[in-house]
Formats: sequence, structure tokens, C-alpha cells
Amino acid sequence: MTLLVDGVKFQTVAGNGQVPAYAAYLKAKLLSAGFAPADVQFVALGETGYLTARTPGRDRKAKPVVVLAHMDVVAADPKDWTRDPFTPVVENGYVFGRGSLDNKAGLSMAVATLMQLRRAKWVPQRDVVLVLTGDEETTMQTTKAAAAAFKDAALVLNADAGGGQLGDDGKPVVYALQAAEKVYGDWHLSVTDPGGHSSRPGPDNAIVHLATAVTRIAAYRFPPQQNEITKASLAGTATMTPGPLGAAMRAFAANPADTAAADILSADKRYIGQVRTTCVPTMFNGGHAPNALPQRAVANINCRIFPGTPRAAVEAKLVELAADPKVTVRFNDNGTIEAGASPLDPKVLGAVKAAVAKRAPGLLVVPAQEAGATDSMHFRAYGIPSFGVGGVFMKPSDSFAHGLNERVPVATFDPGVAWWESLLNTLG
Repeated sequence: MTLLVDGVKFQTVAGNGQVPAYAAYLKAKLLSAGFAPADVQFVALGETGYLTARTPGRDRKAKPVVVLAHMDVVAADPKDWTRDPFTPVVENGYVFGRGSLDNKAGLSMAVATLMQLRRAKWVPQRDVVLVLTGDEETTMQTTKAAAAAFKDAALVLNADAGGGQLGDDGKPVVYALQAAEKVYGDWHLSVTDPGGHSSRPGPDNAIVHLATAVTRIAAYRFPPQQNEITKASLAGTATMTPGPLGAAMRAFAANPADTAAADILSADKRYIGQVRTTCVPTMFNGGHAPNALPQRAVANINCRIFPGTPRAAVEAKLVELAADPKVTVRFNDNGTIEAGASPLDPKVLGAVKAAVAKRAPGLLVVPAQEAGATDSMHFRAYGIPSFGVGGVFMKPSDSFAHGLNERVPVATFDPGVAWWESLLNTLG
């Protein structure tokens, strides 16, 4: 757990230039465990970069397995926190601090496991390469570069997704194996107008035009969709979900054309991302003075797109829904890309079930599609099967990733190292 506590101290927020320092700390730890200097490399990209550490395998010609995590964190304002976000505090069974959960817990577990295996002289079947990126939370340029460097990988195991859910009693409820992610997209909608004095309103008003378009978009529901991952996820989750919600899961898993079941699932924010593309307004700004007709109004529409649906199709639908030539619809490129789901791999599923059996015998394992985005997208874009297999087990009520007073349970760390050892011994 020292790796995690020390890691939180590095303020690896974009613009702070702390990723190289954190990478240097991790490199020193890896070298101390016996990694050869030539096998641990940091590739600088601007003020950030990515770190790699290779464990040579018996078959050096075989495609490697990549263990993926990210070193950067989102910003945190100390004024808003109960504790300083970059001064790690171990208290009441938790490690508090920015990045303690996202993603320095998973990163530290993976690093600790590889250090432990290195000291034990472990030689995997094929090379196992640790890849730690430096801007997952922003533009993913280091991810893009790392994915290109390891586009020949056989498999990616991502510590930044997947994981075990605990109930309120602290007992394991389910393990989610992440195999797909929604595609991220932001569109800026804008209206411009000459404006004028507010005492002389005319038929056109930039705010009204834009608000009307945004209202139509917000009211629209994209058609239900299903893939191998969401079908298996809902069918598995249904077995432990009582009442109408569980019935809707079973019905939709059996028949994705069942719109009534899709509507029931969509009414629950936990599952709407599993059944359709979503587009919601997240920002709105208009006008320049309280006594003037607005010259400009701007809104942001954030979409989480079901894998396999082209962004171009979503943009066309937004234009159609806006239904107003005065409304300009423009895609805002933030570096995320379109990538499909990873087909379920029986070997990976078997390895996860074996690790689960050691940690929580009898626990249900379900494939999962994440509504957010991770580094895996850039590897999936190369056709590399990528799975979120994080070793953190925690209650949903304890999850404050990106939020105030982020924390991770102390009790998950040592079992998390054993988790990764089990996975790597099976898949490495």
C-alpha cells in the first residue's frame, strides 16, 4: 500500500508537469525489484508521457500481454475538500486523496504484483508489458502513442475498469468484467444574431432558438440497441434483481426489440447506458447584457454512443432534431475515438472466474459495457481485445472518483495484488 500512499502525493493533474516525476518514482521501484534498466522506459510527450516495464517471456516472438493503467488524475480544489486532496490520509479503513481510486489504486496493485513476481523470478509464457499512460483524463495523446507502439499486443488487461461490487454489508455481490465502452462525443450548438435593445424585441432571439432546439434533443430517445456484452450483462444481472426491473432485464436480453422493457431500463440511470445512445445538454450560455437582445447563445450536447453507431449518424440526428437552420451543430474533437466492443474471450473469462473463485467463491461474474471512456478505446481501435479487470472491490456508495473526498478501502489492496497475480499467472 506504500505505492498508493506515495502515489497520491504526486499532483499528476494536466498542466502540473508531475507525471514524469511520478513515473521516475515508479521506475525506481521497478528497478529495485529486479527489472533490467533496458526494460523500463519513459517516453516523454510534452509535459507528460508514458512509462513501460517489460517482463520477458519464454516465447519472445509471441505477441505480448499489456497491463494498462494511467498515472494522471483530474483536478481537485483543496478548498472544497475535507482533507487536502494531495496529502494522503489513511483513516477509518480508507485511503483518502485525489486519484486514490482513479486510477492509482489499480495502478499500484498492478505495479506491486509485477514487482513481487519479478522478485520471484517469474517468467511468463509471453512478454508482459506494463503500460502506464499520462493523460487518460484529458486528451489521451500518450494513450494514442502507447497503443501505436504496442499495436501488436495479443491482449490488454486494464486496471482502470471492471471490479467487484460489495453490498451494504460488505459482502461481494457481483464482479463486472468490462469488455465495451460507450463512444464519447461533444457537440457545440450555437446561434448568432445581430441583437439589439431589449425594449425592441423582434421575432428572432438567439436564446429562444437554441433553447427550443436543445429541448427537442433532450426529449428524444435513441432506439434500443444490444450487443454480446450488454446481452450477457443484463441476463446475468437479472438473476439477482427482483421485481419489474429484473423482469425487464430478462425480457430485453431475450428480445432487444422489446421497447417496453427498454423503457423500464432507461428509467433507471444505472442501466440507461446499457440499452441506447444518450445525448444530454450539459452546458448553456447566452447573452451579453441583461438589457440587450442576445447576440450569441451556445450549448453543449454530450453524447455517450452505443458501440457500432457512427458519430456521423448521431450528428445527423442532432441536426434533424434541432430542425432550425439558425442552429449550427459542430463536433468538438477532444481526442476520443470510435472503437467497438471486445468479443468475449473464453480464456479471459475463465481467468477472471478463477481469480474470483479465490477471492469470493461463488460470486457471479458478468460482462459489462461502461458508459464512460478509458484508455482501452485506443487499443480496441487496433483490434486488440481489451478488458477491464480491476482488482478493487468496494461499495458503490464509497465510489467518489472525480469527486470530493475520493477514497478507496484499505482492505481491497492486498487481495487486489493476489487478484492480479492470479490473472497474470493464467494469461501471461
